[in-house]
Amino acid sequence: MADVVIYSKSWCPYCDRAKALLTAKGQEWTEIDIEADSAKRDEMIARANGQKTVPQIFIGGQQVGGFDELQALEDRGELDALLGREKAVQGGVEHRRLIIIGSGPAGYTAAVYAARAELEPLVLAGLQFGGQLMLTTDVENYPGFPEGVTGPAMMELFQKQAERFGSQVLMEDAIELDVSERPFTVKTASKTYTADALVIATGASARWLGIESEQRLLNRGVSACATCDGALFRGHPLAVVGGGDTALEEALFLTRFATKVTLIHRRDELRASRIMQDRARGNEKIEFAWNSVVDEILGDEAVTGVRLEDVNTGESREIPVEAVFIAIGHKPNTEFLQGQITLDDVGYVKLEPGTTRTNVEGVFACGDAADPVYRQAVTAAGTGCMAAIDAERWLAEQGIG
Repeated sequence: MADVVIYSKSWCPYCDRAKALLTAKGQEWTEIDIEADSAKRDEMIARANGQKTVPQIFIGGQQVGGFDELQALEDRGELDALLGREKAVQGGVEHRRLIIIGSGPAGYTAAVYAARAELEPLVLAGLQFGGQLMLTTDVENYPGFPEGVTGPAMMELFQKQAERFGSQVLMEDAIELDVSERPFTVKTASKTYTADALVIATGASARWLGIESEQRLLNRGVSACATCDGALFRGHPLAVVGGGDTALEEALFLTRFATKVTLIHRRDELRASRIMQDRARGNEKIEFAWNSVVDEILGDEAVTGVRLEDVNTGESREIPVEAVFIAIGHKPNTEFLQGQITLDDVGYVKLEPGTTRTNVEGVFACGDAADPVYRQAVTAAGTGCMAAIDAERWLAEQGIG
């Protein structure tokens, strides 16, 4: 097999996802922690043609890029050949009483309850396992953690608890679903499963601005994860785009490293909770660019600044920054459900009021994939519990539980 080198840092969720994908392939790698040795950071930047974000992955001496690029190779069916291994042969069909699609607080909580009910659930956690909390620095509002906890640490605990009671967790994506007849069919890249009941817990993903310069400079100073990349820009001015709790949390975290953080918001007031607003306003390193949108992210090989447009006057101005962190919300990860179950206009799963039942009998949904209102870890976990109980009762009614 090919030699694989991963430049990483501690508590980098994208690094973890890359390693999970390689582990699923049976691939070993050499890991280099750029925080432990500044010379290795410089080495990574030189080898990666100026890219400063982690992970940076090299296969057989060839630069692949980060996790997104690694996943793209897998999606195109090119990764096996690059690793020097034969493509996995499609496995046979395996039947389960309950399959939970997705991880995070909702999926793992559903798995805990379902496993304790002796349903032996299979959790298709996905390659982007752990949900949005994998990109969260500090979780301070989840009951039971009075000192707070990092998102990745919390998700590791959730997974261990689900596995302790008998859940099987696979770091695979559900790529195809058929709920037109029972048992339902779920396909991954390597296997086909059938299931008597399904729980959808696929969560939501970060939204991007959708401008050309954002994609061109992705991993060159444009990021959606301050936890992953903030320390790489120590001693420089940075920017965060957004006005909700996530944006303010990112900005506050970045003040540990930045000389200044500019929070760019298209309105003249924030949507964030009062406690987060007070913290941001009270931090002398945070400045606000009100009534502003990002017209362009500046830079050729790396971010050098942003050009803002005033939404009221149309006037433009430029701000010098070394990195831009996008925190403008999320979209539900439900594209693969189109035509299978009923979704609203945005893509959130529509549920029978007061339950986790979808319009398809035997299919349940929980967490952020079905929640456009609260979108909190604790509410996701609560609906995960509900989904498991709903599924257990429904299976019992069918004489399957």
